[in-house]
This record gives sequence, structure tokens and C-alpha cells, in this order.
Amino acid sequence: MSASRALAGNEPGRYDIAGLLAEIEGVPVTTDSQIVRRRSRDFFWYSPVLNRQLHGKAADVIVSPRDEADVVRVAAACTKRRIPITVRAGATGNYGQAVPLEGGVLLDVSGLDKTEWIKPGLVRVGAGARIHELDAELRATGYEIRMHPSTKRMATIGGFIAGGSGGVGSVTWGVLRDPGNLIAARIVTMEEEPRVIELRGRDVQAINHGYGTTGIITALELPTAPAWDWTDVIIAFDDFLEAVAFGRELAMADGIAKKLVTPMDAPITQHFGALAEYCPPGKSVIFAMIATPALESFRTLLADRGQVTYEAPFDESPGHEPLYEYTWNHTTLQWLKQDRGITYLQCLFPADRLLESVTEMREMFGDEVLYHLEFIRFGGKVTCSSLPIVRFTTEERLNEIIRLHEQHGVWIANPHVWTLEDGTRHKKADADQLGFKAGVDPYGLLNPGKMRSFVPTLS
Repeated sequence: MSASRALAGNEPGRYDIAGLLAEIEGVPVTTDSQIVRRRSRDFFWYSPVLNRQLHGKAADVIVSPRDEADVVRVAAACTKRRIPITVRAGATGNYGQAVPLEGGVLLDVSGLDKTEWIKPGLVRVGAGARIHELDAELRATGYEIRMHPSTKRMATIGGFIAGGSGGVGSVTWGVLRDPGNLIAARIVTMEEEPRVIELRGRDVQAINHGYGTTGIITALELPTAPAWDWTDVIIAFDDFLEAVAFGRELAMADGIAKKLVTPMDAPITQHFGALAEYCPPGKSVIFAMIATPALESFRTLLADRGQVTYEAPFDESPGHEPLYEYTWNHTTLQWLKQDRGITYLQCLFPADRLLESVTEMREMFGDEVLYHLEFIRFGGKVTCSSLPIVRFTTEERLNEIIRLHEQHGVWIANPHVWTLEDGTRHKKADADQLGFKAGVDPYGLLNPGKMRSFVPTLS
């Protein structure tokens, strides 16, 4: 099913929904059209382009499996009737990953949230588990999740693997595709006789950042890290490039345990509400999470290059906003609370000329593009991801800004498209994912329209 057909809109009555519901009797469903429409959305409205293109797209029904056996029943019944399935849980993605372009079933896997087991350094858990709750369970054993999105308190672990790439913790552990960051996955195929498949080793990459197009993830096996007591820190600098230079030095200081190093250009922080008092006007800042035992070493490294304006024990309990909820794409959200005239991009700066590249881009765009940089390890090197604030004028200008970044060696993963290929830095589908999908979803019923390179092998 092509993306162009998907955009034509849902056709009422084209699926045998009544027959489906009769066959899966006993599995919880939601048919209320208002609820179905509301839950057929994710955070695609961050993009004015996607907000226009995906408006009104909705499933026909929500199905909420209680366990993997329910998933198998639903997959079989949908395949028999050629009804597409789009998987969702927390729906915190930003590119329409959880929007059903072709209608059909919205499969809410939030009920698959049980922890199967915890071992030192490993956890096996249902795809619908909320990351915040999983992390709390792990910390009781002395471990924690290695990395998580800034939407940790809402997001589920399956959604993070299927739609994310890195996040808080990537400054130490790299991105999800790095070896060792995803151990195994169990999936249900979309066939007339669905299979339950265990993917391990290299094979598990077939579902990594696949938008749910390459199988219905039911369980994941992930590495964990020894848990630290963390301290949230804000450091003010006179100049943004000074903040970036120190941030790079901190990111490369392997003896200082940290989970977040985010330099922010001065204008951004004035949209941060209660935290604005710790971000002096005209000053650029770094938001950081430092392991409490490493604070002395952190202060020694900092010396007199910046001023610590905020230091507090990490707290993500109800009623508190940890610093990570002002970084990554939460920076965009904090600004959007006050000004809907902005959007964002997703950049990766070159590790070998980081400061030069940041300087070049800032000079090129001025206040039209305001940068905050998330230090990460990528391909074994320390560099910066970035989700800069972009003052939106037209789609044409947005595409020109993307082109200029790429022309000057800054990789862009375009967040204003809904297809897997166009939203990657390489603009093509992973060959292994494409081939794997042919075997597990031969009719092209899993989140159709999101992998434009795929041609169904059966009809």
C-alpha cells in the first residue's frame, strides 16, 4: 500500500470490522469514534508539515491485547481479512509512527507490561512496560535502564525501541543500534498462521527503529547498568561555544559518570518557566546529570570556566520536573507551550570538526535556528546530536535549511516526514529490515505507508 494511497483517507466500511470483532471476542476493544480518533495520534503536531498532512487519519477500532496469545489471535484474524494493524502504546513519537494511515486496527499493547525476569545487567520485559516504572523496578535491584527518551515518564520500552534511536544516557552508552544495547526481541508475525519468533544477535536489528513495520514486538531483552545516585546541574557560560567546548571535554572524561550533557544557546532557556531563574539572561548553559560521587571531579574539571547556578538531587517523582525534561525534544515542547510558531530538526554534527561546524551553522542561520546540543557517543566517537529550535515560515524554507545543513556536513534525519526511509540520515530502507519484512508481513499489513520501499509479496 503506497503512501499516496494512504493520504487519500480512510474509506468507511472497506474492512470487515464486525467479522473481526466476532472472531476476537473476549479481547478488549474500543469502538467509540471520538476515543479512536484521539488515540490515533502521536506528537506529530510538533511538525507543521505533518500536522497538515496527517490531520484526520484514524483507525477503525482499538484492540487492547492482554497478553501475547491475544496478539496472535488478533494478527491471525486481521490477516485473514486483510485489515492493517498499527501498533501503539504510549504514542510519544514525533513522526506519525503510531498514526494508522490506512485505518484498520490500532493495536494498543500497553497491557503487555509484565517483567519476565531481572538478572544482574539484564532485564526481559513486555513491550508495553512504561520506562519510568521499569526503571524504578530495576533500581530496587541496584541497576537502571541504560538510556531513555526525554518522554521517559510516558513512553513504553517497545515504542522506544521501535521509534527511537538514543536519548538520556547516550553520552555514555551510544545509540540503540550500537552493539550490546539491544539483546533480543520476541515478535508476532502478520501471517494467516502467525508465528512467534525470538530474534537475537544481529537478527534483532530487524525491529530496531522499524516503526512496527517488521513485526509486532511483544517482549524485549535489554542490558542494564549499575544504578547511580544522580545530581542535576546547570552551569552558565558567557559564550555558547565555551559551553560546547566544556561539554565536549566533560563528555570525553570517561572517569566522570554522567547521563546528560546538553549545552543550550542563550535565547532558548528563557522559555523554561521556573528554571529560567537559574539561566541568567544572555548566558548560555549546560544541563547535566552527574553521578553524585563524581561531583568533586566534575567541579575540578570545570574550575572557573563556568558558574554552577543549580545543583540538586535528581528527582522525577510526581510534581517534579527533572532536567532531562528540558532536553532532547522536550526543549521543543517547553518552547511550544508559549509559542506555536516554531518547529525543530534532528541533526548529527561531525565528530572531527564539531566546534567548527557548530560555529558555521550558527553564523549561517542566526536566530532562525537556535541550537541545543546533546552529547552522545556515535560510532565510537564523541559528538553531538541536536534538535534545534527552528522558526517556521514555509515548508520550502524548512527544506532549504535541511539542504544547507547537509551541504555543510551536518547529517539530518528529517522529522517532517512519516516514512522510515525519508526520516533516516541515509534516505533508504535498511536492506535487512526490508528483506525481513517480506517474510513476516507478506501482505504489507503492518503500519502500511511507513516503509515506502516495501512491495507486498502476497495480495
